Amino acid sequence: MATTILIIGGILVLILFGVGLFITLTQEKSLVEQRLDEYLQEQPMEFGTSEEDGKKQEGSFLTNLLSQRLEGTSFADRVKESLARADLKMKVGEYFALMLISSFGTGVIGFFVFGGGFGGGLTAQIFMLVGFIVGFFLPNMYVKRQQKTRLTKFSDQLPDMLTLMVNGIRAGYSTMQAIESISKEMPPPISGEFRRVYQEMQLGIPMEASLENLLRRIPSEDLDLVVTAMNVQREVGGNLSEILETITHTIRERIRIKGEIKTLTAQVVYSGRFLALMPVFISGILWLLNRAYMMQFFLEPKMCGIGILTCGAIMIMIGFFVMNKIADIQV
Repeated sequence: MATTILIIGGILVLILFGVGLFITLTQEKSLVEQRLDEYLQEQPMEFGTSEEDGKKQEGSFLTNLLSQRLEGTSFADRVKESLARADLKMKVGEYFALMLISSFGTGVIGFFVFGGGFGGGLTAQIFMLVGFIVGFFLPNMYVKRQQKTRLTKFSDQLPDMLTLMVNGIRAGYSTMQAIESISKEMPPPISGEFRRVYQEMQLGIPMEASLENLLRRIPSEDLDLVVTAMNVQREVGGNLSEILETITHTIRERIRIKGEIKTLTAQVVYSGRFLALMPVFISGILWLLNRAYMMQFFLEPKMCGIGILTCGAIMIMIGFFVMNKIADIQV
């Protein structure tokens, strides 16, 4: 009976995961961008579709219900900010459902694949618990990785964006026109972010507030310097093109120095990753080739083997953290 329940639960998890993935991939724009497009009329409605049909496609009943329940909480605010920084078109309810599905799915995999199912006893329960914990944090790890990748691309494009803005201002463009040209001529992700700034300014939001929203979505020190310079210039005056040209030179030099440091510290970074993952790979291979040998950790006295594995994992994480700190040189 218990086996049947777990099998049915696993099938339901796979179905829900597929539905959530389909909704995430097919939802092209977030709710904020859809409202902006309704005002600006940049996305005309397709022939044969009504406004009510468009509203029905915004999300499923379950995800909308979860979003409503989580609305206004600190968890929802943090999730919205994280998803905006990663440019993931997901609602809070969809993200929370994905966390639950991922946690349950990895727990079932750990219970049956690594724990040996119902005959595994304590081992199966341990792997199931570890699977639940790891699966719960997998979506957050993916979001953090997307944020880092997107921030790196944005930082690399920032000097070219400033050069384009300086040339536009010198050619007689206003600041708003220069921002519009950036949104049209630069590649993503910087074009999408400045298109959003331009749309907010068209709706009547002050430039300072629009740039502050941009800085919240892109937590970059270089961008903070640019936004501060633009705000100060609007208050006290001055030659904006010369200010931005000086900032462009500073940012280019900082990027060059960061590249040199990354090259010099690459050996330490990859050594830390290799040394941290090597015990995991060796344990996994031994588990697949000779499970009886690895089961010695979980025999009587049980706390001895589990304690050894726990101490080993803690020491590996400390070593990985220390090596990353050695290679993390601030510029």
